[in-house]
Amino acid sequence: MPHAKLPNYVRTFRKRSYLSQDEVAYLLGCKNGSKISRYENFSRRPSPEAMFAYEIIFHVPVRELFAGIYQKVESDVLKRAQLLVRKTPAVDPNRITSRKLQALRAISGPAAGPRRNP
Repeated sequence: MPHAKLPNYVRTFRKRSYLSQDEVAYLLGCKNGSKISRYENFSRRPSPEAMFAYEIIFHVPVRELFAGIYQKVESDVLKRAQLLVRKTPAVDPNRITSRKLQALRAISGPAAGPRRNP
């Protein structure tokens, strides 16, 4: 298993950009830096809008900024896809079942590996 990543790297990229928490908060449309502090201390998860704003501010893909969250979500989805493959009857499958199994195996198969952005 790959090593665990931090839930997010917001603080790292904010400091590299020489921006204060209040400045980032302003860019996100927040009143002050307290919300940014909570994101940086992993006590709160940002909304999807905030995640995209971070991507715009730091020019870093969301999946890199929030690598630990991404890693956990990916692992959970892969496990559930594998479970669905096992639960889906493969005996004499019809066209819909065949396509469903193909889609699930594309998600969970050994060749699937890490997802890439198109």
